[in-house]
Amino acid sequence: MENATDKKQKNIDLGSYPVGRLIARLALPAVVAQVINLLYNLVDRMYVSNIPGSGMDALAGLGVVFPITLIVSAFAYLVGMGGAPLAGIRTGEGRKEEAEKIFNNGFIMLAFFGVALTIGVTLARDGLVTLFGAPDSCFEHARDYLGMYALGTVFVMMSLGLNPFITTQGRSITSMLTVLIGAVLNIALDPLFIFAFGMGVKGAALATIISQGVSAVWVVCFFFRKSSLFRFRPAYFLPEPKRAGAILLLGLSPFIMSVTESAIQIVFNVNLKMYSGGNGDYTAAMTIMLSAVQIICLPLNGLGMGVQPLISYNYGKGNFDRIKKAVRIVTLVALCYSTSMWLLSLITPQVYGYIFNASPSVAVIIKKYTPFFMAGTIMFFAQMSLQNVLVALGQAKLSIFLACLRKIILLIPLCFLLPLAFGVSGVFYSEGIADILAGITTAVTFFVMLPRIISKRKRALLEETNGKETE
Repeated sequence: MENATDKKQKNIDLGSYPVGRLIARLALPAVVAQVINLLYNLVDRMYVSNIPGSGMDALAGLGVVFPITLIVSAFAYLVGMGGAPLAGIRTGEGRKEEAEKIFNNGFIMLAFFGVALTIGVTLARDGLVTLFGAPDSCFEHARDYLGMYALGTVFVMMSLGLNPFITTQGRSITSMLTVLIGAVLNIALDPLFIFAFGMGVKGAALATIISQGVSAVWVVCFFFRKSSLFRFRPAYFLPEPKRAGAILLLGLSPFIMSVTESAIQIVFNVNLKMYSGGNGDYTAAMTIMLSAVQIICLPLNGLGMGVQPLISYNYGKGNFDRIKKAVRIVTLVALCYSTSMWLLSLITPQVYGYIFNASPSVAVIIKKYTPFFMAGTIMFFAQMSLQNVLVALGQAKLSIFLACLRKIILLIPLCFLLPLAFGVSGVFYSEGIADILAGITTAVTFFVMLPRIISKRKRALLEETNGKETE
């Protein structure tokens, strides 16, 4: 039986509904979902930090494991963010059977990655914790959390990997509820398992597993509804190499963005330890600044992800005026938000210290370096939102290059080179410089390539039409 939310959303026509109102209906739930996810991560850490007698060590353990969980999530994005736009484009082209084949291939690929990662992370648990720099004092906490978390990897794959296939149908509220259900349940279960049952970090991991499990069930059940454009069909389960390759190629951009987020956190921590003489205040300040960057990034990323169904469907359909109008609106909204947050970071950087209750010594570092560290956030409108539009247009190679540009090509090398000249200050300078250069490159590339992408698609549709008339 369909609920009221389904009935309301079912009436949205991606090909004719007013573009501005459609963006609001699609993007707002996606932005809210990203904000909920951010709050969930922050609250989760607050609970763990209050474990009697070992709160700081437990929090450090989670900090060590967090990049590993990012890598696990990246495999879900690899399939979900690669397959969903492709399915959306095929739906717009009227090739519904092919769209369903993409969905079912993606489902099996997610199941495979889930099982493989569960085995791999479980067997390599101790080595991973050591490799990611766990101090002796928090080694057991990191080990215990990761061992429990690994058991729920299949749930992570299903909840994160299948949810984009809901979003691409225009069901943004339903996909938002996937995140909301998991986040609320996790926040509620954390104190129960951590404190009431005395399980510590294992309890935090168990709460996460259960929450992801419920979200996974919610997502899977959606595709049994008659209203879903995509249904589970065993005849389409066997992945076809060309189709699977197209999914993985398009999903490589969000995969790289997630994996490199993990890598850069490690690079920052290594260089701060080296050039600050092991002063933990710098690491604490960096953690707060990275959290501030997430506050800016995630809503913009949600905006880009939310508009993807509109872009993909109309690209497949050939409604290019709707794509251009959507791009104008998204660019304006994203630019206004990124500019506002950029000004806040430059004028009153100490606000981030207040938000995270920084100590006086850490607050001094935040006030000094935040304007440099976040100098490039004004360009996030392009780096986050417009890059997602390229994914929606099926531009796999271009989006992969831009995903690599900011962190792999620019940020990581700068983080190692600048401290040679500027000491610990160079670590903070590297982020701002990389963001400015990558953002400008992304914006110029996007607006130069968009007309060419549309022209190429017009020619393809024209050739297809002429071919049918010849037949």
